[in-house]
Amino acid sequence: MQNSTITIDVQLDHDKVPQQISWRASDSTADAAQRAKAMMISFWDGADKSALRIDLWTKDMMVDEMADFFYQTITTMGDTYERATQNKDLAQQMKNFAKDFYTKFRESQLQTNKLV
Repeated sequence: MQNSTITIDVQLDHDKVPQQISWRASDSTADAAQRAKAMMISFWDGADKSALRIDLWTKDMMVDEMADFFYQTITTMGDTYERATQNKDLAQQMKNFAKDFYTKFRESQLQTNKLV
């Protein structure tokens, strides 16, 4: 059996707020660690039947980037759910929610910009 390792480094400021996130994977073709402004990792604890999560973002992550990140994450969660369960209907509902979320975000941004 082959092992693969993913290493995540989080540089914190003096208030323990993430300043920089970088990661590397042992099976990657990338020579250097890859930088990221945000990350979400979930693990399923089968014994406790609960999700364990790590959600971090750097202080330079912009609100519009966060909305894009959530839109893309929810959409790909729908893809993953469909591959795992073959339930196209529920997967499509997740993707529809992602689209609705992003549409509402964009509308709220337009409203905010009109007020300024």
